[in-house]
Amino acid sequence: MQIVRLSPLILFVFLLSAWTSLSVQAESEAHSPPLALKFVTIPAGHFIMGTADLGEAIADLPDAKAAMINDETPAHKVVFEKPFQLSQTEVTQQIWLNVMHTKPGPEIHWQAENWQQLPVVSVSWTAANRFIEKLNQQSGDTHYRLPTEAEWEYAARAGDSGLRPFSLLEMDDYAWYINSSNDEIQAVAQLKANAWGLYDMYGNAWEWVADWYSPRTYENRAYAQSLIINPGGPKQGTKKVRRGGSYHCPPHLIRSAYRAADNPDKAYSVLGFRLIAEKK
Repeated sequence: MQIVRLSPLILFVFLLSAWTSLSVQAESEAHSPPLALKFVTIPAGHFIMGTADLGEAIADLPDAKAAMINDETPAHKVVFEKPFQLSQTEVTQQIWLNVMHTKPGPEIHWQAENWQQLPVVSVSWTAANRFIEKLNQQSGDTHYRLPTEAEWEYAARAGDSGLRPFSLLEMDDYAWYINSSNDEIQAVAQLKANAWGLYDMYGNAWEWVADWYSPRTYENRAYAQSLIINPGGPKQGTKKVRRGGSYHCPPHLIRSAYRAADNPDKAYSVLGFRLIAEKK
C-alpha cells in the first residue's frame, strides 16, 4: 500500500481549513447575543378578560355538547396601570440552543433548513423557567419571566373583545392551525401580526404562562374586588396554564379566552413559550 505524505505546508492548510469550518458551524449554532428576540411594548389599559357570551363560545365548538367552558367565566375587567414588554414571537430553537446548549423536541425540527426560526417545543414549564433563570444570570439590567395569564390574553386580544381578533375566514392569515399548517410547526413571524405587532399569539405553538390553573379563577377574581389590577393566578395548584393553541389544533381551540393546563413537568411537541422583559 502506497503511503501519501503531505508536505508541512499542505498539512497546515488542511488543518486550518478544517478548523475554520468547525468554527463557522459553532458560530452558526451558538451566535452572540444569546437573546436575539424583539420585544413589543404592550400599552397600559384595561380589557374584559374571559368570555362574556358563553353561548357564542359553545356554538363555536364542533359539537355544542362536547365541552363546557365555564372556566372562562365570569368575564371581568382587568386593568394594567403600566405598559409591559412582551416578546414579538415565541422563543426559538436558536435562542434556546444559545442559552441552554441542548436540543429538545423532535429531531426533525432540528434537521429542518429553517431550524433556527422554529419555536422551541417539548419544553416543560419547569424547563422554561430553568431557561429563564439561566438567561437572567447573564442579562445585565433586564429581568425575564413568563407572562401572566392576564397579560397573555390582554396582549393577544390587542383591543378586541370577541372570540378571536379575526374572523374564521381570516384565520389562515394570522394563525398556524390544523387547516393551514399541514400539521407541521412553522417558522415564527411568517403570518400577519396582531394589532399590537405580536406574531403567532394564535396557533403554531401553545405557550406556557406563569399562572397555576383553577377552573374557578375568574369567579374568585370577579367577586373578590370590583377592580382587578394586573392579576396573577392562584397561589398554588397542580397544573400550569397554557394558551394560544398550536399548529395541530382545530379552529375552535384557537380563541382568545380558551384555557388549557398541564402538569408543570409535562412537555409536548406542540408546546413552547414567550417572554416578558422588565427592568431590574
